[in-house]
Amino acid sequence: MNDTKVLIEKIKEGIQEKKGKKIIVADLTSIEDTICKYFVICQGNSPSQVSAIVDSIKEFTRKGADSKPYAIDGLRNAEWVAMDYADVLVHVFLPEVRAFYNLEHLWADAKLTQIPDLD
Repeated sequence: MNDTKVLIEKIKEGIQEKKGKKIIVADLTSIEDTICKYFVICQGNSPSQVSAIVDSIKEFTRKGADSKPYAIDGLRNAEWVAMDYADVLVHVFLPEVRAFYNLEHLWADAKLTQIPDLD
């Protein structure tokens, strides 16, 4: 498994650890002039859960993929937090904010993979 795939796997595990839902991995590698290779999109039910998911992702990627985000934005109100791992951008949303911005629709020409929720 290459470094990017390992990173995505650790991001997914970090999300699932804090019960993040509706995980989508958008593969942007076949689209020209994108800012990264992959988006990972998920949601939490409250600002505190969104923050917990972000912390969990940081922990899992540091330990499991030896990687730290270059930048994190949106933690102040924790409605939409973006985490920049260079080739992978992680978006952690509240459900209503996710519905409003609808990134999956914006990147509809990407290959979207839905990760089943853990119950």
